[in-house]
Amino acid sequence: MRSRPVDGSWMLMRGMMQRADTPKGIRRGTLRRVLRFARPHRLSLIIFLLLTVVSAVLAVSTPVLAGRVVDAIIKGGSVSSVVVLAVVIALIAVLDSGLGLVERWQSSRIGEGLIYDLRRAVFEHVQRMPVAFFTRTRTGALVSRLNNDVIGAQRAFTSTLSGMVTNVIQLALSLGVMFTLSWQVTALALVLLPVFVLPARRMGNRMADLQREAAGLNAGMTTQMTERFSAPGATLVKLFGRPKPEAEEFGDRARRVRDIGIRNAMATRWFMTGLTLVSALAQALVYGLGGYLALTGHLAAGTVVSLALLLTRLYAPLTALANARVDVMTALVSFERVFEVLDLKPMITEAAEPKTVPEDGPVSVEFTDVRFAYPAADRVSLASLEEVATLDARGGEEVLHGVSFRAEPGQLVALVGSSGAGKSTIASLVPRLYDVDQGSVRLAGVDVRELGFDSVRDTVGVVTQDGHLFHDTIGANLRYARPTATDEELWDSIRRARLEDLVASLPDGLDTVVGERGYRLSGGERQRLTIARLLLARPKVVILDEATAHLDSESEVAVQAALTEALRGRTSLVIAHRLSTIRAAEQILVVEAGRVVERGTHTELLAKGGRYADLYRTQFEEQPAVA
Repeated sequence: MRSRPVDGSWMLMRGMMQRADTPKGIRRGTLRRVLRFARPHRLSLIIFLLLTVVSAVLAVSTPVLAGRVVDAIIKGGSVSSVVVLAVVIALIAVLDSGLGLVERWQSSRIGEGLIYDLRRAVFEHVQRMPVAFFTRTRTGALVSRLNNDVIGAQRAFTSTLSGMVTNVIQLALSLGVMFTLSWQVTALALVLLPVFVLPARRMGNRMADLQREAAGLNAGMTTQMTERFSAPGATLVKLFGRPKPEAEEFGDRARRVRDIGIRNAMATRWFMTGLTLVSALAQALVYGLGGYLALTGHLAAGTVVSLALLLTRLYAPLTALANARVDVMTALVSFERVFEVLDLKPMITEAAEPKTVPEDGPVSVEFTDVRFAYPAADRVSLASLEEVATLDARGGEEVLHGVSFRAEPGQLVALVGSSGAGKSTIASLVPRLYDVDQGSVRLAGVDVRELGFDSVRDTVGVVTQDGHLFHDTIGANLRYARPTATDEELWDSIRRARLEDLVASLPDGLDTVVGERGYRLSGGERQRLTIARLLLARPKVVILDEATAHLDSESEVAVQAALTEALRGRTSLVIAHRLSTIRAAEQILVVEAGRVVERGTHTELLAKGGRYADLYRTQFEEQPAVA
């Protein structure tokens, strides 16, 4: 069967790589994981290896033929034989050039294919991480892992692999041919071999450390640019008058990256200069001993020429392989940094056989003795992604203590209480931004942990106090909720969100770009657009997390009208700072210190004279006039 030689060759290559010394500072499992990612491309790797073998044979055959040309000239051979040898050498050169192009194409396919797999795996993995991961992690550090580190890893297969395999085969063939021509000259040429090997080991370790430091600094620069170039970040810098300190901080990182680059360049140059010098000295030894043997009749002149030319095929691969170790170490550091992200385990996973929410009618929301603690940093993050020496050890303390309530289908339930009481935490458990530690959260009687991700997303819609919009058109931002929506459906949701006049007045209409985070729109317009997106999604459960908290009175009236449309006929969980907006709620829950301390209607809670009544009086009691 065809699979047998492929698998056999793959295992041979794997064994060769695993028997190599594991670089200092690189985890032992890194090579194995790289090979696991490369395994789907093993057939392409076998074809590439075959091409490199042919190319190496051609490279070694040229010096042998050149020696025969010299012998033919010295011995007075026929003109035709010299011409034939010259033509063969020319044809080999043409064929070798063509094979070089094919090899490069094949190695590029392998490298680009592997990096596509790796980049997609990282992106998909990061998407499965909990919200706690994103609240702790620097965005720039993640971008750096997907760009700089993945590109660094790419070089291992697009250039380093090609060069290593070609040079190893060419080195072996050159040694074999040289020993058959003259073992004495070959042995003398190999005397200087340790000068290549020992510096290569030290240089590889040093370059790996420099690469790791440079990667961290590049990630820091990316983070600073990502944060400071955003609209709110740039505004903050300008308001507090810190452009100069920001530039100095960025310049310090850039300066250190520059210095590392110079150190890398000079270290590599010193190393390569030394290797080139040793190669030249070895060639002088070959000419000296070979010339002596030729003059004493122990060796043909053409053989000396072949040995001298083969020596370049010997030390050139040795030089390249010594430098390849540096490239491999650099690539392994990049792979290792990517694998660090892949090793973070998603805390929220889908059930093996997920259930779905019933399609008919509104859906109930039920909390039963829910207890929850935000995860500690070591469960959701990496020190290198936070740019700290060690992760924050805090976390794991319970913030919700036995929360229980039920929102009947179509009912509006409001959560009120002090800041930090746990209202938003309760709301975040319904769409599974986090999972409970004890108890359960149920939609239509089904534990959300048993539901499929798609079912939860289709059932629950959320509007936060700072609704996020992508730097894209109005239409694209709306269709993020339902990609198949028609323009008519978009306009319907816009009209119901009380935004029709604004969008109609824009020159590009639905094709108007809203800017990063929607900052080309006012706060009220941005909030109504997020409500239109929610209306387009048609969820059965709506969560409003202080959706009008930061709006002026005029914007609040418009948004409140849009919210009334959004809540109609849906089960709703509303977190409200302004108590005037939730008077009509069928049930109001007062949350304090992670517990529901009161519950009832607006009238019932006022009559009790408890915590809700205190909050209400604080907001609505008349303030004394200011003289």
